Amino acid sequence: MRNPYDILGLPKTAEASAIKTAFRKLAKKYHPDQSKEPKAKERFTEANQAYEILGDEKKRGAFDRGEIDAEGKPRAPDFGGFDPRRAGRPGSNTEHFEFNFGGGGRQPGGAGGMDDASDILSQFFGGGGGGGRAKRGPVRGNDIGVTAQVSLESAFSGGTIRVHFPGGRAVEIKAPAAMEDGMQIRLRGQGEPSATGGEAGDAMVTLKIAPHPQFRLEGRDLRHDLALTPFEAALGAKVNVPTLNGTVELNIPAGSNGGRSLRLRGKGLPATDKVAAGDLLVTLRLMLPEVLDAETEAALREWRDKRGYDPRK
Repeated sequence: MRNPYDILGLPKTAEASAIKTAFRKLAKKYHPDQSKEPKAKERFTEANQAYEILGDEKKRGAFDRGEIDAEGKPRAPDFGGFDPRRAGRPGSNTEHFEFNFGGGGRQPGGAGGMDDASDILSQFFGGGGGGGRAKRGPVRGNDIGVTAQVSLESAFSGGTIRVHFPGGRAVEIKAPAAMEDGMQIRLRGQGEPSATGGEAGDAMVTLKIAPHPQFRLEGRDLRHDLALTPFEAALGAKVNVPTLNGTVELNIPAGSNGGRSLRLRGKGLPATDKVAAGDLLVTLRLMLPEVLDAETEAALREWRDKRGYDPRK
């Protein structure tokens, strides 16, 4: 596997927030269910594996120190250029190195000495004494990424949603209350199965808030278009306005123009431990009747002729 920093296109000095942003960008670009890019599945899996290392503070530190490789496996130790074939050879410039692994006065090559050395080396290289060759265990299955739509009401108060996986499989999960659009949830063991009998991979579920017929989501704020008659806008009125937890009465000031926005604080998405509650922004839209009767039309003409004005000046 390539260097995870190269995969995410980041320097080693990148902050955790930059790593998360880079991963989300690649995950969106190469999502197997949406992307038409060549080798999208491979690139998506590669990005997931890179984030498995760099998105975890301990694993990232271990990788930066050279303790694990790009796949998260321990690296073999570096003996600093020591060449056992030259140790102690007459005329060589190297010193003679001697390792006493057994303790108790046992010497390498003596009774039990090599067995003890093999035990220690097996801890370094992951293999037994059989020639020092590492034994590789079962390989974990690949992680996958899926997207699930959540209703705005469920994003507000929480609820059960159904997540569909490639191949027709589906599971139900709990959507947390006050969730953000694009929030990700990890489902352990719901990824691809292992081909070697190891653990299944995980599923990264990206929660997307579905469009709503009455509200538009803007961060944690909601926006609603409120239809008004010209009389209500000109003379002022009290009008019922829908919210995600019932209706509230909104006071329309006299002389309000179309396009004006009135703010209802705290009526957007609810607060979390990290962010405050959003607001509901009500935009006024003036609506004329679809059909003007003769009396209304005559009144409007008289108003125009006697009280006409130019709103574009």
